[in-house]
Amino acid sequence: MQLLVSGSLAFDFIMSFPGRFGDHILADKIHILNVCFVGNGLTERFGGTAGNIAYNLALLGERPRILSAAGRDFDRYQERLAGLGLDLSGVCRVADELTANCHITTDMADNQITCFNPGAMGTRCGFDASGVDPADALAIVAPGNLEDMVALPALYKARGIPYIFDPGQNITALSGEAMLGCIDGALALVSNDYELEMIMKATGRSLADLLGMTGSVVTTLGEKGSRIHGADGSVAEVPAVSVARVADPTGAGDAFRAGLLKGLALGQDLPGAARLGAVCAKWAVENLGTQEHVFTQDEFWAVYERHFGPAPAR
Repeated sequence: MQLLVSGSLAFDFIMSFPGRFGDHILADKIHILNVCFVGNGLTERFGGTAGNIAYNLALLGERPRILSAAGRDFDRYQERLAGLGLDLSGVCRVADELTANCHITTDMADNQITCFNPGAMGTRCGFDASGVDPADALAIVAPGNLEDMVALPALYKARGIPYIFDPGQNITALSGEAMLGCIDGALALVSNDYELEMIMKATGRSLADLLGMTGSVVTTLGEKGSRIHGADGSVAEVPAVSVARVADPTGAGDAFRAGLLKGLALGQDLPGAARLGAVCAKWAVENLGTQEHVFTQDEFWAVYERHFGPAPAR
């Protein structure tokens, strides 16, 4: 099955500050804030929703096509993704922009100051889907270029390609009307519980209303696992998989979505696919960074069987 993963590609630049931001910000001078924090070291990591989901799918033995945009500095990221066997034919290179980049500094109290530069993410990927067999394809629309997030669902519906809609951190940037257009006809709407509340508020629709527009609503609940509401009124609870340590939950959502896609590609229903998502998320939580974890397929299925019983045919 051909998997189409749209969303962002980004570099994450991470520093730690050996103090507390609050000790260096004067409340009575906040209107003329001018502060410099000297961090400890700088770590560069590969990220972005499309990159993270595709990375996890590669670990699961899939070779999805990434639909995104990247800048003139994309070469080292491209080399990494190509080395995993991923299809980069859907990545638009923007010569006069940098790849989207995020600069994060965290202090000793876990407060963060983040600056995000969209860069090439402001350009549409330009995917036309003309060579895709709808009977053997599955797509996910993850947070990325806003025009793509609206145009791709419309394209997939016109072509009969099933897709999952995941508005994520772009919920506040999309209008309620635009979101409803993307949700309507989707195979599933995926979000965490807080995002689901935001979606309902932005669209003015209840969960029941949303289920009248999409096949299922999949809600991740952190350490409590996930909940799948079906349009038929069914509700399935999938527990989280136990972890050896909680190092960084940042990439868990994208890892879950990769497992979800893998499960659907194997012919599982959404609750069954969510079990694969729970297993995949385990490794992301246990490691710093969104693409720093590794596992073999034997390791993956051993964890699956330990938590959920016999693995699906693959």
